[in-house]
Amino acid sequence: MIQFTEMPASIAALPRDDRGYPVPWFVKWLDGKPEFRVMDTAKWRRAVREKLCWVCGERLDPRSHVFVIGPMCAINRVSSEPPSHAACAEFSARNCPFLSKPAAHRREANMPEGGSISGIPILRNPGVACLWFCRGFEVFPDHKGECLIRLPGPSMVRWYREGRKATRAEIMESIDTGLPILREMAARQGPAAILALAQAIQRGLKFVPAA
Repeated sequence: MIQFTEMPASIAALPRDDRGYPVPWFVKWLDGKPEFRVMDTAKWRRAVREKLCWVCGERLDPRSHVFVIGPMCAINRVSSEPPSHAACAEFSARNCPFLSKPAAHRREANMPEGGSISGIPILRNPGVACLWFCRGFEVFPDHKGECLIRLPGPSMVRWYREGRKATRAEIMESIDTGLPILREMAARQGPAAILALAQAIQRGLKFVPAA
């Protein structure tokens, strides 16, 4: 039997898959089954337009948004997913198999049509998840004409690993192993991008907790 941390009522009301996991609102259903790797793009648009929680689909408080992101998104302040309620975001960070199990890998084989991710996705499992508390966000087009979200500065961040609070060493390990990917991207774009990334790294490191 799957053991979850305390489940918000909004998540308890969601349908379950065959294993007993709640199926987040954003998940695409194909042939009557949830395909966790694919987000429903129609729900993405609704979430942004109507300010709905990405996890449970209920209305968000306009004064508070919480994004569940990886360390590289905390550096470049870009997310492909809309925000959630704080309780839904924390439950996801602590219980989602991909987010809470560093050894878990996203299955790329037999990806359904339309299963692409906006932007230039970093498909590795970062091992830690960041909850980014902020107010508001900005939608902008990526290089493919699809939409991404630019995050404002946070009022607070929380870091999780394996369903618990992450240590500074764990967060820094994830950042250090992910930065080469961002540096390679910046190098392809030229000196201005390299400088902007260096500034973003210094800005992002301020939100890593002290040892």
